[in-house]
Amino acid sequence: METQTILIKNSTIIGEDVRRGSVLIEDDKIVDITRKGSTGADEVIDAEGKVLIPGLVNTHTHLSMSLMRGLADDLPLDIWLNDHIWPVEAHLEGEHCYVGALLSALEMIKSGTTTCNDMYFFMDEVAQAIDESGIRGLLCHGMIDLFDEDKRKEEYKETLRIIEKCHNTADGRIQVTLGPHTPYTCSTELLNWVRETADEKGLKIHIHVSETEKEVEDSLNDRKKRPFEYLEDINFLGPDVIAAHSVWLSGAEIALIKDNNVKISHNPLSNMKLASGISPVSDMLANDVCVSLGTDGVASNNNLDLFQEMKTASLLQKVRTLDPTVLPANKMLEMATINGATALGMEEEIGTIEVGKKADLILVDMKKPHLSPYRNPISHLAYSAEGSDVSTVICDGEVLMREREVLIMDEAEVIEMAENAAEDLISKS
Repeated sequence: METQTILIKNSTIIGEDVRRGSVLIEDDKIVDITRKGSTGADEVIDAEGKVLIPGLVNTHTHLSMSLMRGLADDLPLDIWLNDHIWPVEAHLEGEHCYVGALLSALEMIKSGTTTCNDMYFFMDEVAQAIDESGIRGLLCHGMIDLFDEDKRKEEYKETLRIIEKCHNTADGRIQVTLGPHTPYTCSTELLNWVRETADEKGLKIHIHVSETEKEVEDSLNDRKKRPFEYLEDINFLGPDVIAAHSVWLSGAEIALIKDNNVKISHNPLSNMKLASGISPVSDMLANDVCVSLGTDGVASNNNLDLFQEMKTASLLQKVRTLDPTVLPANKMLEMATINGATALGMEEEIGTIEVGKKADLILVDMKKPHLSPYRNPISHLAYSAEGSDVSTVICDGEVLMREREVLIMDEAEVIEMAENAAEDLISKS
């Protein structure tokens, strides 16, 4: 196959430092970063007035839940789940999950996210949507056995099916992980199986831990241990574990997280909306824990805009600690990019703009009233920018959106499909 080249010229490149320059892409990789623009590329993108940053990495999503946007707002987590979300999910079909994932992929492209870490159901249908959208995804079937042996065997079977069918597909853009839902919906037997399978197959583990105070209280009542202490006790924790939320943590649990090199996905907007609490992110970062950013599902957020998560995460920690110096702008940008890549085990491939890395890049248009005067691009990205300021998105060397026009799919068609699928799903429940 003939090599395809893209030159991004006249950009402000955000890396170790901020500098003007050009980036040359060959096929799926960055091959040159220079002060001067070269000529002869198949496609030239003039990035004057824009900043170039790595594609954002969303480390905790439930993509297909976009069909439930606005369905059940302003409720506590247990009522939200038990009385509203789970009854609707009982009627989910593969087509719903495909369309919901396609809608979320469209939303992520339009707001600059090129990689996501997703847990849900009908994950082969989700994989199809991710493949068609051109973005990168780590996908897992959400395993819930509720301590029932027959259900447990079904979860093993479905997980192994998804691994067999989808792992390392879409030219390597799609990987499969193991997805035990939570320590309170999964038996010790299931968690042990997950740990053994992860070790045997070299797969990541994606799990919700300590999202609410009630979860911790129940764990103390049932097991006489906090959730992370219980997981340590059964030898579940390790550097391949991505723990979403991790809001209610003791100092001892933060030490366990650090000692086991567990990766944390912080979801500030979802935690605030469900009034789950404020994760002690600054304490974890002070202990050299890898903390990245996630949005959670659209049903509890209600969007997938990581720019909002960056600003919110920073301000939330400043209020929690009453210290305006914690989580500064540059740290937030790291959490949304290289920390996310590290959490997913992809730090050698994505997360920074470097020669040899994958061409997952986004351009943010700084010629906006809320981004003027153009003074401090890193501050503007963390505190002033919105997902809608993203003008161009490249993933794996393919231009998915150019000057706000999505090229990889028909935007109007996807929105119409989503309206119809959502109506069908809600009518059944």
